[in-house]
Amino acid sequence: MKPQKAVRSRPADLARAHGISAQAVRNYEGAGLLPPAQRTASGYRVYQDAHAAALDAYLALVPAYGHMAARTIMWAVHRGDLDAAFEAIDAGHAQLVRDRQTLDSVEAAIGILVETPAADRPDRPLPVGAVARRLGVTAAALRKWERAGILTPQRDRATRHRVYRADDVRDAELTHLLRRGGYPLRHIATVLAHLHDAGSAGKLAESLADWRRRLAERGRAMLTAAARLDAYLRLRQDPSEPAPSRLSPSG
Repeated sequence: MKPQKAVRSRPADLARAHGISAQAVRNYEGAGLLPPAQRTASGYRVYQDAHAAALDAYLALVPAYGHMAARTIMWAVHRGDLDAAFEAIDAGHAQLVRDRQTLDSVEAAIGILVETPAADRPDRPLPVGAVARRLGVTAAALRKWERAGILTPQRDRATRHRVYRADDVRDAELTHLLRRGGYPLRHIATVLAHLHDAGSAGKLAESLADWRRRLAERGRAMLTAAARLDAYLRLRQDPSEPAPSRLSPSG
């Protein structure tokens, strides 16, 4: 293959093509996210195809894996440790899988609660034993969920015994479903906090739809990042290869 002539660019050129500032380009280089720039006789930076491809890759990695993981990947690439780079990428994909599984479980649980008629929930406060029998768990389990901040039953004024209102029973039902799905108490506490903030299971279901949309966007971003990182790796292996994106914007 006939060697391609490298594109020589100033920081401002690279910055303009990617919609960032020239100082940001210099900062990225200083942080090791780009290869070191060549210098003119007067000391000015000169960037070439590899720098544009590295910037393409880094800016695509950020929405896919987050800033810290994107930095970890680029640092690993630049020190020649591809195993470490791929390990960080694998961890990002594994986290996405876990997030999807969590979302699926929460959506299923919320769906059950939304479809449960109000008449199926108690119209008066229930004691701990009645709630335990309703769910098929022990009273000790309910007290453990309370200590974890998941359930907040009131106390009967006269007896000081715990009593569970309709919303408390709903929270206990959701907790039971998620525990059966293997989710830790701290995760369930977060889900219930979202439910309480939303005000109803129906509103929380709407927010879960937005969560699913964001997961899909992250998955798509991972595809884009993979293509741009691969282009950079190919260019590092064979500098005569033309950079597919060159000074094109990252998107």
